[in-house]
Amino acid sequence: MILEGIRVLDWTVYQAGPFAAALLADLGADVIHLEEPGRGDLLRGVKTSFGVSPVLPQGRNIHVEEHNRNKRGLALNLKHPKSKEVVARLIAETDIFMTNYRLQAAKRFGMDYETLSQHNPRLIYAHSSGFGVKGPDADSPSLDFVAQARAGSLLALTPPDAEPTLGIPNVGDRSCSIFTAFGVLAALIGRDRLGIGQEVFASQLGSMICLQGYTISLALLSGKDVPSHVRTEAPNPIWNSYKCKDGQWIALGGFAAVNWPPFCKAINMPELQADERFKSMEMRQENRKELIAIIDDIMATKTRDEWLEIFRNNDVVASRVNRLVDLASDPQVLANDYITEWDHPTLGPMKFVGFPVEYSKTPLKFRMAAPEVGQHTEEILLEVCGYDWDDINKLRDEGVI
Repeated sequence: MILEGIRVLDWTVYQAGPFAAALLADLGADVIHLEEPGRGDLLRGVKTSFGVSPVLPQGRNIHVEEHNRNKRGLALNLKHPKSKEVVARLIAETDIFMTNYRLQAAKRFGMDYETLSQHNPRLIYAHSSGFGVKGPDADSPSLDFVAQARAGSLLALTPPDAEPTLGIPNVGDRSCSIFTAFGVLAALIGRDRLGIGQEVFASQLGSMICLQGYTISLALLSGKDVPSHVRTEAPNPIWNSYKCKDGQWIALGGFAAVNWPPFCKAINMPELQADERFKSMEMRQENRKELIAIIDDIMATKTRDEWLEIFRNNDVVASRVNRLVDLASDPQVLANDYITEWDHPTLGPMKFVGFPVEYSKTPLKFRMAAPEVGQHTEEILLEVCGYDWDDINKLRDEGVI
């Protein structure tokens, strides 16, 4: 696999940090998830998520499984003075250290870059934060919802005069994870080319701003907020969603003027092209409510699958509007293994979110289930740190592990 031979020490909790490390583990890195003995990563204690229980049979947690697949587990009491020797030995054999603890907390535990890089000058130190490492809120706590609010996404999704709306849960965590992993991979290349280790910083706030760069750029240029999408008042009626005869929804993606003629042909309404109200994009925007009402009536005459076939034959950009549970039966999703079947060693066959990137010669795969707290502690101390069994027993007796 691409990152085989690269070792990562993953001292992270909850989602933004662990998922960033999971992305590297998927690529073949040996990721060691460092947890507190007994309690472990705080994500293990989450019992409800948006009103749905993530707890699986035998007490396992779906969030832990997803964010910590393909990792090994090490339990180490960082409050014990003798843990510093264990960390020093680990870091000496580690390529990447990842954390999303606040920098002041990392310094208190001796897990800051200045301390760890003394044991390995080529170390890549990746830090995921809520708001970035500079400014008045650099060391403030954050979680996904708060970061999305700061980045403007709650109000960007909110209809006029409505209350702030959460669009995609945890997209702040996910985007921060992706940019952290991106930064780490670039730093790895930089280390090979330049021979240097360094710090890599990513944040939920910065990542969410980058994800919204298209609309933020428009807002910065115009000095106005970009209006949120209201279906019955969509400025471009063929960039919109419509309900079909069977109650299912379909999304149209007609972005430019060239998309209008094939759409009119597909719905067998060529007269719309000649209608003075709809002859240009500007006129269609001005008379959008009337046009949307017309398209509503037309779309209600056929089922979603019938319309999708018609649009496919006429090269009209369109897609089904899926619910989350629909993804497990969407043939396009399944064909690309975006949702895949995984034979979990404890839970058995289960549907799981697959990989968004595919490699032709080094395919990604689920190699290991998420570890229990400290599951591989002895194995790691023996193989990586050079301890023997007498040392390990002593560390256990003293409460270090």
